Amino acid sequence: MTKLLDDPRIDPRIKTVFGDFSQPAASDLSSREELLAAMRTPEAQAALAIEAALYRSTGTEEAAPSQGLVVEVKTFVSAPDGNSVKIQYIRPEGEAVLPCVYYTHGGGMAYLSAFDDNYRAWGRILAAQGLAVAMVDFRNCMLASSAPEVAPYPAGLNDCVSGLRWTHANARDLGVDPTRIIIAGDSGGGNLALATAMKLKQDGDIGLVRGVYALCPYIGGRWPHPDHPSSIHNEGIFISVGNNRIPLAYGIEALERGDPLAWPSFATEEDLRGLPQTVISVNECDPLLDEGVSFYRKLLAAGVPARCRQVMGTIHATEVFPACAPDISANTANDIAYLARTGA
Repeated sequence: MTKLLDDPRIDPRIKTVFGDFSQPAASDLSSREELLAAMRTPEAQAALAIEAALYRSTGTEEAAPSQGLVVEVKTFVSAPDGNSVKIQYIRPEGEAVLPCVYYTHGGGMAYLSAFDDNYRAWGRILAAQGLAVAMVDFRNCMLASSAPEVAPYPAGLNDCVSGLRWTHANARDLGVDPTRIIIAGDSGGGNLALATAMKLKQDGDIGLVRGVYALCPYIGGRWPHPDHPSSIHNEGIFISVGNNRIPLAYGIEALERGDPLAWPSFATEEDLRGLPQTVISVNECDPLLDEGVSFYRKLLAAGVPARCRQVMGTIHATEVFPACAPDISANTANDIAYLARTGA
């Protein structure tokens, strides 16, 4: 039995889909180079293939119909590196000018892609709410997305910020209302959604977005955390975060200096003050539960209009696996749409 199967809090439908799958606990490593070498071993590749197949099985047409939607691929040039980045762009058919969700996918800033089957399906569920959805396939720090270069922080963040600027600048051609663009993302994408907003604020451009929606944000950088009991009690339920591997891949120097654009948990009130309406959504049985709630309280202390929701009975990022619990995915998509439409 895994912790997932054995935990009475977890929705039985989630147990049926994920079964005994869990990310095995991993030891700390000494360098980014050692980590990248470890990811190339046959054992690591086999584990990734199992994970990819499971994720693929949750992104079905039945769970997320494509009828009535238009799906396109857009490309922009990212600053300051001049690299090309793709956006999966999904919207309802027709010429209506729509609110837009600019979405940053999960995977710890390290792997996965906006073009993975489960993210394609999640994007369709969001678009079915009457939204334009721009899913940016930024550079990962460990395994390539559709962007072939693997690069540490701030490469992925630069891509996310550049893509948001591109989306706003091209709103008319995209059929997007430039006054109703929000940033959303899950897990590592939740990190990047918050970091993109803070970078826009630093640059004097926070007015480009009207809200931020971070699902199960992966923002702490160090686990277990003494002030976050979930990092101990929920460790090993679906995901394992009790090692330094992704911080190594993303750039350990940024963690050591407490850079809030790399790890938003380090944000001060000054870093956060002036952000638009921000929603933090957490999953009950997630190791990252408490760091999300703690960040929500930081937002309130900084005077940011914020709200927090906890989705009971769920594991990390349940919503982005649509065949798992379709009503939960739809409910969260509806809440994201509410933010995009109203800014509240």
